[in-house]
Amino acid sequence: MHLLGRLILGAFALLLAVPAGFAVLILALLVDPAAQAWLTGGALAGLDMALSDLSAGLPPEGVVLFVAGLAKALFVLLFVPPALIGLGGEVLGRRGLVWYGAGCGLLTAALPWLTRGAVRAGGVARDAGLLAAEARLTLILFVVGASAGLVYWLVAGRGAGLTRDRRWTEGA
Repeated sequence: MHLLGRLILGAFALLLAVPAGFAVLILALLVDPAAQAWLTGGALAGLDMALSDLSAGLPPEGVVLFVAGLAKALFVLLFVPPALIGLGGEVLGRRGLVWYGAGCGLLTAALPWLTRGAVRAGGVARDAGLLAAEARLTLILFVVGASAGLVYWLVAGRGAGLTRDRRWTEGA
């Protein structure tokens, strides 16, 4: 019965952690000036692509593929880290704030690096502006993951793991 309760509580915690991470991501992207320019340019390019496809009589496949890719990326960034950290916390019995906050933040920030590979092919010298943008994006993703992990911890992480032995809690 305890396992079923923990599963339901974990699902509820994820249900709250994912929108919290999404809200922090939207807020961070709207506050960061470089992200604002990127979003504006991307939105205008996407609108131009959609309108040119529609005016040419083509089906809006590009828009559908873009939306599907965006949904997949958001799922990986917002759902997977709290789910993995929450599962690890339950299995290992971790109840600490640092496990959920920092662990989820580090995993979320590391996901883009893990998916593309840590080192770029060719060893080309990087532009300082590109390095600054990558560092800013990594910091944004860390804050997004940490906020989702903290919400998960508030709901389900403080009681993670197996129940403690009653002999030790009752002072026997």
